[in-house]
Amino acid sequence: MADFTHFNEQGRAKMVDVGEKPISQRTAVAAGRVLVNEKTFALIKSGGMKKGDVLTVAQIAGVMGAKRTPDIIPMCHPILMDGINLELSLDESRKSVEIKATVSCDGRTGVEMEALTAVSTAALTVYDMCKAVQKDMTITDIRLVSKTGGVHGDYFREEET
Repeated sequence: MADFTHFNEQGRAKMVDVGEKPISQRTAVAAGRVLVNEKTFALIKSGGMKKGDVLTVAQIAGVMGAKRTPDIIPMCHPILMDGINLELSLDESRKSVEIKATVSCDGRTGVEMEALTAVSTAALTVYDMCKAVQKDMTITDIRLVSKTGGVHGDYFREEET
């Protein structure tokens, strides 16, 4: 367990003390997708879903999800985020909603969990808004694309560059 920072000497969960870490500019980009069928795709694209504009509502939900990350992920620090940007687009060939979240802050801890939570929340919102039309949608490929800043340095997922 020595490699895991969220456990104390007794092997019990703890919140990492980041008080001594230097403040640095940090960013994280996460992505994911929701696979839908042709009918659902057409309804999202045309704005014909009964609950409203799927992409706009999912975008707002993703921002809200990022802001609430420490409320749902137990060991995440509450942080002051400088920016949250959600980009949702439709991929005609995949019949998917593509989701990308970029989160930034000046802080002592990273924003990877906030970016991943933003994507997850947006994807769940797409599902919620479309479930009356399609129950077998697939939320998939939620992943960290990149992160910058902090003592562990930068990370860029190879297949994304």
